[in-house]
Amino acid sequence: MAKKTVATLQSKEGRSYTKVIKMVKSPKTGAYVFDEQMVPNEKVQDFFKK
Repeated sequence: MAKKTVATLQSKEGRSYTKVIKMVKSPKTGAYVFDEQMVPNEKVQDFFKK
């Protein structure tokens, strides 16, 4: 059943986005936190340049 459910949730639109994760140092605590976002495939390199 899980395969059928997953197959119905996928759409052509979802493949144009990528989940990106960047480790950023928090200015408040000094600890590292993870910045996760869904970004269009064309904007992935711009996300990591920031």
